Amino acid sequence: MTLEILLADIRACRACAPELDHEPRPVVQVNPDTRLLICGQAPGRLVHESGRSFDDPSGERLRAWLGVDRSTFYTHPAIGIAAMAFCYPGTTAGADNPPPARCARLWRKSLLAALPKVELTLLLGRPAQLWALGAEAEGSMDAQVRAWARHLPKVLCLPHPSWRNSAWLNRNRWFEEEVTPYLRLRVAEMLAR
Repeated sequence: MTLEILLADIRACRACAPELDHEPRPVVQVNPDTRLLICGQAPGRLVHESGRSFDDPSGERLRAWLGVDRSTFYTHPAIGIAAMAFCYPGTTAGADNPPPARCARLWRKSLLAALPKVELTLLLGRPAQLWALGAEAEGSMDAQVRAWARHLPKVLCLPHPSWRNSAWLNRNRWFEEEVTPYLRLRVAEMLAR
């Protein structure tokens, strides 16, 4: 199956519709030249409304970490975005619901197989880290990010760029001093090719 057909199938998917209180809107942005794959948990409400990944304040922080502007983030063929689940899962008590596991079971293996040029996968936040690393995941998001070099050069674990992690980022200045310079360098190299 070609990536084009796979993406059409993903965007047409309605497997989780019975569990959602809104119409599913799968959001994924990849292409055959994706070298940097950004994987979060699932789209948030604003992304669900716009149809564009990280089209919210967390996207501004993420682009700063990557050292790219908005235009590059959305148009450069080396940058791809595919969360663990492609649809907004809704909220409970003001927090986004966890991504439905069905989505990854249906699509993740086929999607990753269709992206052979990926050099670095960013796992944003604990749910994405647990999902992707399984038994290799550290005991907490803090421990996972502190061990940031453990899975290099293929995988880099980051906190989610959400405002909810602002306190963690303020307490852990080393992240901006050590991790983001490395990330910016890797991204610049991938974009230059």
